[in-house]
Amino acid sequence: MKFGEFLVAEAEGLVLAHSLRVSGISFRKGRMLTEEDVSSLRAAGLDTVIGAMLGPTDVAEDAAAEEIAKAIGGNGIALSAARTGRCNLMAQAPGMIRVDERLIDRINTVSETVTVSTLPNYSAVISGQVVATVKIIPFAVEVPIMNKVRSYTENNNSIVALSPYLPRQFYLINTELPSLKKSVMESTIIITRERVVSVSGTLENVVNCPHTSDGIKGALAECLSRGAEFILISAASATVDRDDVAPAAVVAAGGVVDHVGMPVDPGNLLVIAHINDVPVLVMPGCARSPKLNGMDWVLQRLAAGISVTSTDVMHMGAGGLLVDILARPLPRRRAVHDNHNQPNKGSLNIAAVVLAAGQSRRMGRKNKLLADVGGMSLVRRTVETVVKSSVKSVVVVTGHQASDIKVALKELDVVWAHNDGYEHGLSTSIATGISALADGVDGVLVCLGDMPALEYLHINQLIEGFNPDCGHSIGVPVHRGKRGNPVLWPRQFFDEMSKISGDVGAKHLIGENVSLVYEVEFEDTAVLTDIDTPRQLSEYQSRFES
Repeated sequence: MKFGEFLVAEAEGLVLAHSLRVSGISFRKGRMLTEEDVSSLRAAGLDTVIGAMLGPTDVAEDAAAEEIAKAIGGNGIALSAARTGRCNLMAQAPGMIRVDERLIDRINTVSETVTVSTLPNYSAVISGQVVATVKIIPFAVEVPIMNKVRSYTENNNSIVALSPYLPRQFYLINTELPSLKKSVMESTIIITRERVVSVSGTLENVVNCPHTSDGIKGALAECLSRGAEFILISAASATVDRDDVAPAAVVAAGGVVDHVGMPVDPGNLLVIAHINDVPVLVMPGCARSPKLNGMDWVLQRLAAGISVTSTDVMHMGAGGLLVDILARPLPRRRAVHDNHNQPNKGSLNIAAVVLAAGQSRRMGRKNKLLADVGGMSLVRRTVETVVKSSVKSVVVVTGHQASDIKVALKELDVVWAHNDGYEHGLSTSIATGISALADGVDGVLVCLGDMPALEYLHINQLIEGFNPDCGHSIGVPVHRGKRGNPVLWPRQFFDEMSKISGDVGAKHLIGENVSLVYEVEFEDTAVLTDIDTPRQLSEYQSRFES
């Protein structure tokens, strides 16, 4: 590959290094110039252009990224479409990610042109979550480099693999002491059920018993007789020794205590045991809270069918100090919402602009935003979702039938912004919404007013990835490689967004700033679902009636 400045007359086949906008021509970075493109550039008076000319021994960036991603992705891993030299690997189900760190290091040391990033080994993930990404730095990779990478990946199709959670029947044993409040026990059941559900299990039953070895032994026997596949013991008093009440009861019931304690805080006083092939965990006191603790690390691995030895536990100390980390409650989908209300990104002020000014021309005389969908108007369903998310403020842009839109959204905590020029297209509503934002806003989520399937969790996951300091500036939701809405924009684009024209929104800014885009993959089609025709509206309304 040859990179540099080329004469336009000799630039056919050149891959553009930077986006070009000149004399009505708009070419994106990464475009391979055709003969027609070259003619257009020459007609525009351009003499030279910067880019890369691929040679016969080069593998184009997208092809190289996809090949490497396929080679390292193992069981339970799906790939996104390769774009701009990047290919993401995604979990196909909830579970634990297994990463061969040794081989990842080897691949990354082959050449600076090939990079592979992964989540840490044994990370808990949800379906659709990006677990690794392959990024090619230049526009192509030389064949000898690809061959070296292939030598590390051949016959190693589990470099990044998923161990899905196994659906199991969990039983909870609650031990009782006079000093333990009933409300604490009830709360423990709720929190434990959430933990169990987060690892694809079901909490079949709760057995209460005295906090004695005989009491726990009897409860264990009862759970096993009912078909328990995983047993959790919430002890009324913490376990401080192998011969303490709970571990002694496990042994008396015919079980084996595998490990007592762990170098993770909170979670030090966990007991790991088993009776035949049924895992038994004596929970530390901190497990009465939904916050992340050492038991979660062990529970998640066991739930995914991964054995946890005494040595494994002893190796959890590095990174095991969780006390001062803003912990993620379980399950993870709820955590995305909760953490943004507590904010580990508390310095970020994300607002939302909901576009509700359109005339619904393709709907005939009917304003689609006021149509009933599942007992409420389409626009209210959308705006309620946005308000429920972790955005700090919501601006609703009105235009056509503004008074009716306001009635439909009465009592919702929103700021109103009227677009007098709504007939001139979507861009005018975006500009109106941007101008209505409060001072100090770091980013804005631009949302269409007709997205009935959107959930607040979609929005929160977009916000979770927003980090302009690291180049994650434009958040774009994706389903199976197709981009959707809403889009999250940083403050640096507010001026440009206020000056756009026409009825296509700000899509061109995404194409011109590819390096600042981060995509968030979703397993459902909600981010692609907006209502444009009477048929689409009718089909969606029928979902709520069935």
